[in-house]
Amino acid sequence: MKRRDFLRTLGLATAGAVAAPYILPSGRLFASTGSRRVNHVVVCLFAGGVRNLESVQKIDGNLMPSILTGNEAISNDIAFGIAAMPTSPLALPLQKYGTLYKEFRFGEGPTGHYSAHAVALTGRYADTNVNLRESPKYPTVFELYRKHSSPEKNALNAWWISNSLGPYPYLNYSSYPGYGSLYGANFIQPTSFYQPQSAQALGNMRAYTQQQRTSRDKVRDFLDKNFTVGYDPNAAGVVNPGADGDRLRDFNAATLAAVQSGQYVDPWSVGPSNMNNDLYNMFFAEKVIQEFKPELLVVNMQDVDICHFDFTRYADSLHKADFAVAKLWQAIQATPGMANDTVLIVVPEHGRNQVPNTVIDQFGRYAIDHTAIDQTSGDQMSREIFCLVVGPPGVVRQDQVITQVRGESIDIVPTVAQLLGFDTDIPVGVRPPGQNLGDAFL
Repeated sequence: MKRRDFLRTLGLATAGAVAAPYILPSGRLFASTGSRRVNHVVVCLFAGGVRNLESVQKIDGNLMPSILTGNEAISNDIAFGIAAMPTSPLALPLQKYGTLYKEFRFGEGPTGHYSAHAVALTGRYADTNVNLRESPKYPTVFELYRKHSSPEKNALNAWWISNSLGPYPYLNYSSYPGYGSLYGANFIQPTSFYQPQSAQALGNMRAYTQQQRTSRDKVRDFLDKNFTVGYDPNAAGVVNPGADGDRLRDFNAATLAAVQSGQYVDPWSVGPSNMNNDLYNMFFAEKVIQEFKPELLVVNMQDVDICHFDFTRYADSLHKADFAVAKLWQAIQATPGMANDTVLIVVPEHGRNQVPNTVIDQFGRYAIDHTAIDQTSGDQMSREIFCLVVGPPGVVRQDQVITQVRGESIDIVPTVAQLLGFDTDIPVGVRPPGQNLGDAFL
């Protein structure tokens, strides 16, 4: 064949390959999914148990000035216990960039941290038999996103970043048949993993050349082909194959090196004593955003849970968490590819009781628990939360405040699915029962 004929044939073959539909492993065709509203969604679980009284109702003044409008002074008796944080990095309070549900609800089940996190991530309320040592029974939002987006998404597009460890790694994927770790997210717990001690043990990673990486891949491929009997892909956990794995490795190596050199002691210049776990967690979420531009990221905070023992430190933690969320939104808007193409959902996992416990802090305030079990027991104020949805003006209704009781925790997953366009691809038997938060969108 002459060179000209060969190139012409090759060109026709290539054109045919581009036009042909992509066949998914499941056998269905590419592009059956619904249309996307945006290409990125970040869910921030403003967690640890937050009462509406101290947040959106501002009973002790505006403890969250980066998120909420208003200049209400902080109550005199606790004011000296609240850290002086820098001015918000945002031109306007975050609620101006979207829709604030002031009376959102955690509708059913126990108001415990793990079970309420599971509700937000699976879109299904849990009963009192939640096992803290088991993965959720129904698919998480990460699995639904990765399995039902067309084409299927890799793990670098999905991240679960949690503050305190405990059982939270279990929320990365479910035990539901047909889902599991094959569709889980990349999980990190920065305040444990990105520590000087970790840097000493893991930070001195060998810098592979491309030739060494190619040789490594050949050895891996050989071994994979010879040790496949009885192998269950789901048992390997979340896998980042090939170049994705190398990219993740390089990110961890660079991050650990920066930790080891002391660059991240006070990265936001808020004062080292003010950098609590919530701020560090959000800072490393910011790093993930800058490096990977994930389509789906869920990050939580937890430090306000000190309220079981110290109300004023709870108020202080709310104040710091407020600043951290503003930094998160600033990072999103400063990242090409995510700016003006991201919806951020900020929501506590549950609230706290109306009736305090018997512990009094140094400022004379009583501490507060969270104890609602079902609709007939416990303190039902634990079910009262807020939800803030912010995003591009052409997608999210700007500066809207909804004061009626509307929306609940099980609506987060359907909203994410609708925004990223995979809602209609979820099989009916698996689809979560909630509704997307249509009030927030144009």
